[in-house]
Amino acid sequence: MAGTDYDAEIKQLTATMRTIEQVLDLPRMEQEIADLGVQVAAPDLWDDQANATRVTGRLSSLQGQVERFRGLQQRIDDLAVLAELAAEEGDDDTLAEAEAELGKIKQSVEGLEVRTLLSGEYDEREAIVTIRSGAGGVDAADFAEMLMRMYTRWAERNKYPVEVYDVSYAEEAGIKSAEFAIHAPYAYGTLSVEVGTHRLVRISPFDNQGRRQTSFAAVEVVPQLEQTDEIEVDENDIRTDVFRSGGPGGQSVNTTDSAVRLTHIPTGIVVSCQNEKSQLQNKAAAMIVLKAKLLAKKKAEEAALKKDLKGDVAASWGDQMRNYVLNPYQIVKDLRTGYETGNPQPVFDGDIDGFLEAGIRWRRGAEQTAESN
Repeated sequence: MAGTDYDAEIKQLTATMRTIEQVLDLPRMEQEIADLGVQVAAPDLWDDQANATRVTGRLSSLQGQVERFRGLQQRIDDLAVLAELAAEEGDDDTLAEAEAELGKIKQSVEGLEVRTLLSGEYDEREAIVTIRSGAGGVDAADFAEMLMRMYTRWAERNKYPVEVYDVSYAEEAGIKSAEFAIHAPYAYGTLSVEVGTHRLVRISPFDNQGRRQTSFAAVEVVPQLEQTDEIEVDENDIRTDVFRSGGPGGQSVNTTDSAVRLTHIPTGIVVSCQNEKSQLQNKAAAMIVLKAKLLAKKKAEEAALKKDLKGDVAASWGDQMRNYVLNPYQIVKDLRTGYETGNPQPVFDGDIDGFLEAGIRWRRGAEQTAESN
């Protein structure tokens, strides 16, 4: 990037940051931080644990967002000084450092800009992710496990806590299904663009004739519930089954039958939890997931009704959304956005930010198209 016009680059970055600041409404965020700080300091805060958790979580989220914005502003200011120093001294090492930092800052600003597009009703929420193997037999089960690893590695890269509720292992390899929560602000808004059918094409490691196999896995993402959400569940509508938790290969991982499966009879929604040590804890965790899915179903039905009233739109969020091709060539391509990479391994290792950002931009464009019709 020799000959970079740093003045022009920094002016552009500064202008983008001003736009982001207006969209985020930093003064409002800082006022809310101050108000929440007063609540956190109250001696009776933890008398109501549910409210205390909500208040402290919201405070931490807002502080993180403001710190991220201010930190990025400071990096842009520091880059201006570094670039000026490099130009004055003609120092190749300092110039290389400035060029590298410019690239990193651009990427960070772009990521922050994408965050401003997450303005949906539940986009700020944490996420509950469900993965299910589809057509393709043992390869599909293996693919489902690869996707679970991909999302948990993405969370680890971003230092987001992951809570696994349930994993149903397949007999030979991989998983039939998995359910886990990613505890991070905007996890739902970010990961909701991953919903749909994922398709893998590769030489099957489970085929002794070395044939190419196509397999499928489905990804579902719903927002984590909060105390203010109104979703009533009649206990008479729920069937509760208790079973023994199982690990890979069907091995028992618990000495008691502590795993719980809840079936919501009217809708047929089934959720399981085997992560906790007691039946009571597993049932409570499963109920959280069930209510989240019922809320998501309710909102989807409302959205479908609105769509029917408004009429169909040109842009649609298709079911099959991404191909992972490992043979005869290598590519991971999103079928909606066109975003792709020729190096699948980093993607399976959790490097999916490019796909997420492209998906968020695509979705926002589809929403704007729908709004204009």
